[in-house]
Order: sequence, then structure tokens, then C-alpha cells
Amino acid sequence: MIERPGWLQLLTPSLRQGGLNEVAYSALDEKEADAVIDETLEQYRRLGLRFRWTVGPDSRPADLAERLERRGMRRNETLGMIRGTSVPASAEGDITVEQVDEHTVEEYSRTMGEGWGMDPEPITAFNRLVLSHPGRRHRLFLARYRGVPAGTAGLVTFERSVYLLGGVVLPAFRGRGLYRALVTERLGYAAGRGIPFATIHARASTSAPLLERFGFETLCRFPIFTND
Repeated sequence: MIERPGWLQLLTPSLRQGGLNEVAYSALDEKEADAVIDETLEQYRRLGLRFRWTVGPDSRPADLAERLERRGMRRNETLGMIRGTSVPASAEGDITVEQVDEHTVEEYSRTMGEGWGMDPEPITAFNRLVLSHPGRRHRLFLARYRGVPAGTAGLVTFERSVYLLGGVVLPAFRGRGLYRALVTERLGYAAGRGIPFATIHARASTSAPLLERFGFETLCRFPIFTND
């Protein structure tokens, strides 16, 4: 992690195909912005890493998004969303969702890798570290359809909220309610621990419409740029 005033960046060479490679916050001086952008893009290019650059409401300069677009970065409209953690009935029948532990982390990581098009080996190593951290705030969830691994998701806990992340369902199992089941399970996890809110960053073209149907409300809209 590279952190300084006005800057938060994640750089993880072992995860070449994405994940933990991100400029999460950038408030740049207008005169220095172009040089910082070019240096950062070259850093990821040199290492051969897929990464993303979040341009949130507090990013600067005001035309940061346009500067990234001019350099060929791909824009994805993103919604910051929230809802309470009271939940509808849990999934039944063919769908089950379980919290991941050391016995299922390899199965989870293989499913996650397939869903996101990533090499599962470094993902497995990272997820083992997550599970073994003594003060961990991350929780991982594996969804099955008729016992077959079909989707994955995670969350990060805070005092008054959980942040939902990484939800993906394998193509062969889409349209069967697995994404909803993963959301519901995580809301239930938070509600059971007295955590009142859940937040998420959702792509406007994919998960955001689903989440609106699940009761999430939009707080803000911003672009996330990727180099793929």
C-alpha cells in the first residue's frame, strides 16, 4: 500500500490479473496531475498488472476523469449504494451460501478465479492470509447450486456498516437467484451482529439495477477506470 496526503494506492504484483491493484484515492495538484498519472500508468504497465483507478466525489483535479480517458483508460460508471441490513427470507432449496474457512478456501478461490478470469493460485494464497489474520474484518462467502460451487462474495466489517464486495456468479449458474442469495446472506451476517447498514460500489450497467430491486438506494455516482 502506498499512502500519502491526497493519495492511496494498492500495488500487488502477485495478483497480475486484477485485485488489490488500484488507485483508491487521488487528490492531485492540478499542475502535477499529468506527471503523477503518467508515472502511475507506467508503473502498472511495467509490472504487467491489470488495475483500476477510482475517481470518487472527492478526487481532484476536477477533470481527472477526462485526463484518464485521454490516456485510453476504460470508463465504468459506478454507483455508491446503501441499504439497511434487515433481510428477507434466506435462500432455500437448490441454493446454499456458507461462510468460507480453511477447509473451503481452495474451493472458494477456484470459483472466484473462474468467475473473474483470474489465476486461482495467487488468489488462494491471499485468501489464506485473509482467513488467518488475527484481527480480520473480511468475511468470504461461497454459494452453491445443488452442491456445486457457483458464486463468491465478500464483505468488510466496520462499526456501523459492512462494505460488500467481490460478488460474482459463474455464467452457467446465472439467472437462478445466486447473486441475490449472496447479498441476502451478507445482510443477514451484518444484521445478526447489530450492524445497521450495508454499502457497495456497483457498476451501473450490471449489478446496480439488481441491487435497486433488493432495496439499495444510490448515494452518489462516479467513474472507475480500468486499463483492460
